[in-house]
Amino acid sequence: MISNQILQNTLDGLKNIAGCDFCVLDVEGKEIATTGLVEIEAGAVADFAGSVADAQELQGCHYFKIYDEQQLEYVLVCTGGEEAFTIGKMAAFQIQNLLVAYKERFDKDNFIKNLLLDNLLLVDIYSRAKKLHIQSDATRVVMILEPESATETNVLEMVRAYTGNSSCDFITAVDEHSVIIVKEMSAPDQTKEIEKYAKGLEKYLSKEGVKGVRVAYGTPMGDIKEVSRSYKEAKMALEVGKIFFDERTIVPYSELGIGRLIYQLPIPLCKMYIREIFGKKSPDDFDEETLTTIYKFFENSLNVSETSRQLFVHRNTLVYRLDKLQKITGLDLRVFEDAITFKIALMVVKYMKYMEKTDF
Repeated sequence: MISNQILQNTLDGLKNIAGCDFCVLDVEGKEIATTGLVEIEAGAVADFAGSVADAQELQGCHYFKIYDEQQLEYVLVCTGGEEAFTIGKMAAFQIQNLLVAYKERFDKDNFIKNLLLDNLLLVDIYSRAKKLHIQSDATRVVMILEPESATETNVLEMVRAYTGNSSCDFITAVDEHSVIIVKEMSAPDQTKEIEKYAKGLEKYLSKEGVKGVRVAYGTPMGDIKEVSRSYKEAKMALEVGKIFFDERTIVPYSELGIGRLIYQLPIPLCKMYIREIFGKKSPDDFDEETLTTIYKFFENSLNVSETSRQLFVHRNTLVYRLDKLQKITGLDLRVFEDAITFKIALMVVKYMKYMEKTDF
């Protein structure tokens, strides 16, 4: 079903081109869209709808039937000069094609949603893809876009506008928080193609006033049945990105690293691990100076000289802080294995905090 707004925009455009006035009504004679200057005789639409004629002229107005799969959907009325019949016939043809196009898009949208959510049998995936003229062996990647502002509907239409009329890409949504893009890959270097599209989309939405956009994407898949896997990867990338890569706006599944493993750990196991490392203490108990030192030391790959330079402290001061931390935790961050243990522990604590916050 075409929205009333689409019909109104179509009629306004046709009037600007042809100079005629139009009105679209349902089979009961209720006005749906109009250019405002069409006078229709009472009962005329119902009488015409019940007749066998597909077109009819009555008191200077031309009536046309518009069908949706042989079912009468609309009645178009056109008036305005000698060419009104021809122009009205062309307008009816245009609206008829709009019905077909929107119906096809709706069918494809339903198919893609069910494909992403694993609601289709394997045999149905290929048969429905063939029926909808969707290539089954094309390489596709699933991207999830989540904005802080704007409604899902607005962002959905913006993304569709950015993507254009490509019949190979699909833009849809399965909830009110995010927009899903199933993008077909064409370039030999798929990584660069995805990154370029994601950055361009983020920049475009920012110009349109959509703030706080995060984009995550899965692995490109060469078969349509694997698209749901790319979607699951994109979902994980979006969530893991919020926890461990909050400074990044574009997060690929392939770069999640150890965060992907930690995200799948049960909370009781995480608590047990933290108790083993810190005992009754927690990284939250460390003062700001200690935490800054730890993070900067990790950023500089355990390089004491570079860390002290960036912290604007003497090398001996940094060594003193590391010694103090070793006495508290039993871990010497200058030793690679201890540094790994400590780094994982910090990530686990971050994950636990995030899960605690999202539970409420």
